[in-house]
Amino acid sequence: MVDVILVDENDNEIGVEEKIKAHEDGKLHRAFSIFIFNSNGEMLLQQRAKNKYHSGGLWTNACCSHPRPNEKIEDAVHSRLMEEMGFDTELKEVFSFIYNAKFDNGLTEHELDHVFIGRYNGEVKPNPEEADDYKWVKIEWLENDVKLHPDKYTVWFKIALPKVIKHLKDNSKNI
Repeated sequence: MVDVILVDENDNEIGVEEKIKAHEDGKLHRAFSIFIFNSNGEMLLQQRAKNKYHSGGLWTNACCSHPRPNEKIEDAVHSRLMEEMGFDTELKEVFSFIYNAKFDNGLTEHELDHVFIGRYNGEVKPNPEEADDYKWVKIEWLENDVKLHPDKYTVWFKIALPKVIKHLKDNSKNI
């Protein structure tokens, strides 16, 4: 069993809960999303494994997960990126947001999601328990595809993507 860290709206820890139970009860918990770009300005997308407890088969950012109790989020992002996609790289936290989404299977994602950005140009080796596929895409193509086919993407990705793009533009990052 995997536990998640329950938090208040200011990201103060208020307890620990088993992951599925926290999603059944819709309790706010700490999470993170990692966005990876290559030197061609493309973003790495992951197609979540179809057997995931929610959002299976949907496209999303390179890695999404939860820090475990007593684990610093700065450590968790690196270990989960390695576990899910088979590589590690320098990551920088750029913002966080709270979202609350109910799924058809009765689970609820209520997360305070810390968003990290990194750059990577090497080999990607996705863990088949986590990801069915991956691809590198141009931002312009991605923005258009999300508008045309929003049902192909995870809820949190559709919330975070415009914020990531805005952050890059506001900080003159030519990723």
